[in-house]
Amino acid sequence: MSARITRRVVATVLASGAVVAAVALPAGAAETRDHGRFSRVVIGDVNTRDGHGGRFGRGGEWIEVVNTGRGSVNLRGWTLSDRDGNRYRFNNVWLVGHSKVRVHTGFGRDTRRDVFQDRRNSVWDRRDAATLRNDHRRVVDVKSWSGRR
Repeated sequence: MSARITRRVVATVLASGAVVAAVALPAGAAETRDHGRFSRVVIGDVNTRDGHGGRFGRGGEWIEVVNTGRGSVNLRGWTLSDRDGNRYRFNNVWLVGHSKVRVHTGFGRDTRRDVFQDRRNSVWDRRDAATLRNDHRRVVDVKSWSGRR
């Protein structure tokens, strides 16, 4: 009889451990999939010059967002902002491993390599900073620049 009670207690403890692990798993799994050790998203190159004489298109000012890891990352809900409070919010943009997307200030048609803010005026000053935040509003990367370009 004592062995039967011991087995039941052990089974209950093991089952409880499995429930705790199952509840804790989604948070950790999401972190690894989105920006864990296999995927790191950073701000890459910056072009603060308007290449089209006031029309901010494909050649105008832009900032690259780069996935330096192997895993894919969905940037939905992530934001890219400047010191003046201008903010771009990503829609359903997937960055596969070792890829990048350019966030252009002006007008254009979004692709997997280029997205557009559809703004008429420049955002990125010659002395500015870009802040990349994830969908939980946590700062992922900051890049500042100054001087000549």
